[in-house]
Amino acid sequence: MKEDFFKYQAQTSNHPLAIEISHANESFIYDTNGKSYLDFIAGVSANTLGHNHPKIIQAIKEQVEKYTHVMVYGEFIQQPQVNLAKLLAKNLPKPLETVYLTNSGTEATEGALKLAKRYTGRSEIIAAKNSYHGNTQGAMSVCGFELQNSAFRPLIPGIKFIEFNNVIDIQKITSKTAAVILETIQGGAGFIEPKNNYLKKVKEKCDEVGALLILDEIQTGIGRTGKLFGFENYNVIPHIIVAGKGLGGGMPIGAFISSNKIMSCLKTHPKLGHITTFGGHPVIASAANATLIELLNSNLIKETLHKEKLIRKLLIHPLITEIRGKGLMLAIIVKTEEIASKVILNSLEKGLLLFWLLFEGKAIRITPPLTISNDEITKGCTIILETLNELLVKS
Repeated sequence: MKEDFFKYQAQTSNHPLAIEISHANESFIYDTNGKSYLDFIAGVSANTLGHNHPKIIQAIKEQVEKYTHVMVYGEFIQQPQVNLAKLLAKNLPKPLETVYLTNSGTEATEGALKLAKRYTGRSEIIAAKNSYHGNTQGAMSVCGFELQNSAFRPLIPGIKFIEFNNVIDIQKITSKTAAVILETIQGGAGFIEPKNNYLKKVKEKCDEVGALLILDEIQTGIGRTGKLFGFENYNVIPHIIVAGKGLGGGMPIGAFISSNKIMSCLKTHPKLGHITTFGGHPVIASAANATLIELLNSNLIKETLHKEKLIRKLLIHPLITEIRGKGLMLAIIVKTEEIASKVILNSLEKGLLLFWLLFEGKAIRITPPLTISNDEITKGCTIILETLNELLVKS
């Protein structure tokens, strides 16, 4: 299987982890040799309820037996889509009441950018330096990391960049601006939280000049930061939110959500302003419904903050300079990029899955399933500390 993987499947780097997967369950992934790996990354924040959650599996089976794809998005009334849109809207503050379902977070970003341009009649988009919103042409255009973007230019014109948490830069938002798109917590840059009511100040400036604030909740959403959506931690309600990753509980999905007034402009001039064949797929929507219902009917969201405290309490070490993030969206920052890579790769050998962040080489990602137990957290943190101790001795 490994030989065929490298021969026939397109690669994204020269050195993939290349674990041959047999099966996965709860907080563990198993390879074809029977070795278990404690999962501290959850498919990069996607497996909200862990692997093979019985309620998600049941929802998928029940829907598959009824129908799968029947029509392009928005033409037929399909119960899973309606249920999901309603459940999201009922658990969001007004006026975030209308949901457009997509296949992924990056597609949702594309839809949100189009929506802002269409509604405001403007073309300028402002994004943050070192941001990440997806990898299609439009989404990449608002990613503020030139090393990643330079090989694919020209990208979408009319994009300006500001520094995240820089209040002075807010003045660059003007009456020419259609939208400001920000990650609620910057992900690829190193899990950087907004400070001093930064997001609220950006929203106020947007309201002043008639621009829209888009908050990217692809990583911070679906309970990962102690609230259903991350922005609820920061005293702000955006005009548009973008969701993805954890919403599907391990299945591919995205959504952009706004007021009915704003969203309605996609229906005319031109009609079919944003279209998708498979967005809101009934099987995927059923999985997302099951994920949300389980989160809303349990203490899992609230428990993320207690689990964060446990991780911070356990991970104290001379090679760790800080731990960034909130809830179960955490990044260990170590002294060098070399240390970060060695911790990730050496922990893998010990049966713990960790991962890198896109733009911060000294960061180690910790984004486990929200269902992870305290004992499993302790086990994983023990492996991290053992690995760090080995590196400390060698140095």
